[in-house]
Amino acid sequence: MIGIVDYGLGNLRSVQKALEAAGASACISGEPAVLDGCEKLVLPGVGAFGAGMRQLCARGLDAYLRMRARQTKILGICLGMQLLLESSSEEGEYAGLGFLRGKCVRFAAGKIPQVGWNEVFSLKTPLFAGIGEGTRFYFVHSYRAVCGEENVCAKTDYYGAYPSAVYAGNVFGVQFHPEKSGAAGLKLLKNFVGM
Repeated sequence: MIGIVDYGLGNLRSVQKALEAAGASACISGEPAVLDGCEKLVLPGVGAFGAGMRQLCARGLDAYLRMRARQTKILGICLGMQLLLESSSEEGEYAGLGFLRGKCVRFAAGKIPQVGWNEVFSLKTPLFAGIGEGTRFYFVHSYRAVCGEENVCAKTDYYGAYPSAVYAGNVFGVQFHPEKSGAAGLKLLKNFVGM
């Protein structure tokens, strides 16, 4: 069973349907007692970083995720990926979950937000097994991660290359939406489920 963390922000049902299409059983919950029974966790998210962290903290899910990450694989999607970092400058300065050193900053150029299909490259980690260089995924975001190369497992070019997937230990994050990315997104979710 894959647990989809419900903290009040995110397209939970579409993530659940995509995981089920990838062959997994998935439940949506914000209750640690329910999530405890899940083999892996997905942290989705749509919206602003500060609101996301406030919602996680108000529910005690920030501490819960830090505890679970010691032994459980966690996948952050879109805002969920950004929350894995130390901080963000979106609508002020906010601390994140701190699984990875780095922060989120607004794109300095281009049409903001980046909306639509874009390529991923420099792929590594089992998350991208069987996914070719240049595969296109669906993005919707105005902020991007800045972190060390040791934590980058994919990049995307939007007025300059930036990390579009990150990892540290048991924690993985993708800036794009695999649940909206067709066959490639389902393959990535299947890879995560099979880890």
